[in-house]
Amino acid sequence: MQPQDITAPAIEAALRSAFQPTQLEVIDESWQHAGHAGANGSGFGTHFRVRIGSPIFTARSRVAQHRLVYDALQEFLDAGLHALAIEIL
Repeated sequence: MQPQDITAPAIEAALRSAFQPTQLEVIDESWQHAGHAGANGSGFGTHFRVRIGSPIFTARSRVAQHRLVYDALQEFLDAGLHALAIEIL
């Protein structure tokens, strides 16, 4: 995976595959972080917000829920995804 492959639709596809979510929203907030650490200068592909609901998260701690999301997106993190805000619904 290359940095240009880090897009909201690609992240959404990975999360849908991993969790079969009942609710999912992936928002690229990179433009809000221009000039900050991890920003790539393009305004895209570095900072995302994920809002996700899935039965897989039921009865798991917040840390366990977030770890599952990070694990599902490891390829993106390795390719340059710098920041991920996670909201479990």
